[in-house]
Amino acid sequence: MGVGNFVGHAASGAEVGLPHLFFVLGEQGSKIIFALFFAGLAGKFTYKTVAEMIDDLFVRDQFTRMLMGIIASLIMIAWVGGQGKAFGYIFSVITGANPTWIILFFSAVFILYTTLGGIYSVVWTDFVQGILVFLFGAVFYYYAFAPVDFSMAQLAQRLAETGHGGLWTISNVNTLSLITKFITGCIGILAAQIYWQRCFAAKDSRTARNGLLYSGIIAIVLVMLTALVGMVIVAVNPGILSSDGKLVTDPMSWFLQSPYIPTFVAAMIFALILAAGMSSADSNLNSAATLIVNDFVLPLKKDATDKELVKYVTIATVVIGVFAALAALYASTIIGLFSRAYSIAGGALVPLLLVGLLWKKRPSEEFAMGTKNSNITPWGARTGIIVGGVLTQIQALGANRNLIALGVSALLIIVVSLMTKEHTK
Repeated sequence: MGVGNFVGHAASGAEVGLPHLFFVLGEQGSKIIFALFFAGLAGKFTYKTVAEMIDDLFVRDQFTRMLMGIIASLIMIAWVGGQGKAFGYIFSVITGANPTWIILFFSAVFILYTTLGGIYSVVWTDFVQGILVFLFGAVFYYYAFAPVDFSMAQLAQRLAETGHGGLWTISNVNTLSLITKFITGCIGILAAQIYWQRCFAAKDSRTARNGLLYSGIIAIVLVMLTALVGMVIVAVNPGILSSDGKLVTDPMSWFLQSPYIPTFVAAMIFALILAAGMSSADSNLNSAATLIVNDFVLPLKKDATDKELVKYVTIATVVIGVFAALAALYASTIIGLFSRAYSIAGGALVPLLLVGLLWKKRPSEEFAMGTKNSNITPWGARTGIIVGGVLTQIQALGANRNLIALGVSALLIIVVSLMTKEHTK
């Protein structure tokens, strides 16, 4: 759980209310889905990226692999940008400094921090920082829910008394819209390199599955609590929202300086923010750099030495860090930034992943490294990736465009593959 989640989901909880929990359920609950259905499979293999796995088992096409590597990195770029944007919100409110300079400063720190280490340093620092997040977070949530006596009924009553009772209902949102929120959060995680990478690195399938399952359960609880804290903030300070229901200032930044949070707890939370932000940023920068080098650079330079690959990873880390900083500067909201990345990557890659797993050339055989066992052709994969990613960004398709993109992409993968099956290697 990064600082982007800590700040972003509190803001969306304050502005959207209970309907936002469906997005959280999809985003964080998909880690549990991943653990139950995909982690065990990934734990059998020693690939470096999800694009490499799809290429080896399903497609065997260099262009498709390069395309997948770039698209999958969008999620990592968004998450790193979310950390920088969250730091910008927090420290600009506290110090009065221009958030642009704060974002740029922390982006530079992220790049330096990640460049100096590799996956082992990332894992161990994440482990230590994760403990800090868990312990300090427990203290924070205690004080955060104290103003409503730890009662959801009282929270609902306080919101109604302040004229924001609409935050505590889903009756004003149609069912399909709630499903779309869930799917949008879910598909992005299923295409996230950061989870595939850890499962590939796990010593066996059981370790991969259990590690992601336990962390997914913890994450869904903490992030849902964070969204509820956003509503608590509205209950104690209705002025956080304008008359048209838009945020006037960042809720979490205000709350940490309010009388509801003791000074010593606020100090702990700042330590949590730094730990969570650095932990998420280094993990995602490392994963994105791995994607770009392994799936874009390596296919073009198959004879590259380990020393050259390390150099390329360093360069990729800097370039991706710059793109993440730009994403943070120009995105309107943290969750909006996450949602766009989830939509593009999920719409492009998840149909290909699911069709590849289900549409085997030899159904009785298990997937094995080095053996292609799918009916998908290169042109089927290319068409599905491009069309799926593009459709998620066409506003004219309406609020359900992600669902449309998933269905159309999967259908095209099958149809185009059947039409071009004679070209299958």
